[in-house]
Amino acid sequence: MLKKITAPTLVSLVLVATLMSPLAHSAQRPTTVPGCAAVTAKSHTPIKVTEPMAVNKNLPKTMTIVTNCGSIVISLLTKQAPMTVTKITALAKAKYFNASLCHRLTTDGLYVLQCGDPTAAGSGSPIGWKGYKDENLPANKAANYPAGTVAMANSGPGTNGSQFFLVYKDTQLPPNYTIWGKITSGIDFLVKLSEVGSYTVNQSDGKAYYASDGYPIQNVEIKSVTLR
Repeated sequence: MLKKITAPTLVSLVLVATLMSPLAHSAQRPTTVPGCAAVTAKSHTPIKVTEPMAVNKNLPKTMTIVTNCGSIVISLLTKQAPMTVTKITALAKAKYFNASLCHRLTTDGLYVLQCGDPTAAGSGSPIGWKGYKDENLPANKAANYPAGTVAMANSGPGTNGSQFFLVYKDTQLPPNYTIWGKITSGIDFLVKLSEVGSYTVNQSDGKAYYASDGYPIQNVEIKSVTLR
């Protein structure tokens, strides 16, 4: 399930810089995606944003997430998920997502990149927000979150905040996650990201290991978000 999971600590992220190279060399696997720039973002406390409590009647139609690896263009589902789009675009306008790291990549059975937490720990949420209702939930069937889907991550009904996930390959999940967008450009970079893979840090020896669910080996930074 796409809960707000805990990602590697900052200490682990420092360790991986030295541990990932020999690990990748032994497995003959790359550690970067061609065209991606080095990240400059660091985990940080989320900024305070006033939570909109009513649907914005003039919602944008498109969101563009500019990352260090290129742009991801999302068509916003304003009719199907108006409250969710209102909340997410309010955060974007306030630059809540700017200079934040995507903290989770899954590559087996579940095919998503999870972002939207400035703390990069998988537990961050907008300060003072109480969580909001789910919208536009899919049927409980195969590939109910198809490639290109953009949906909210949560810890249960009505716990939506700022974290969301980008689906790069057809995925089946419990129908518990609001679908609020469709990727129209940039999914190719997500596929390349998955081919490089993800890692976790073993707490007993402090070493980084490949994993199907963990922190992206190729760091992904959201530099800015624009709305049109």
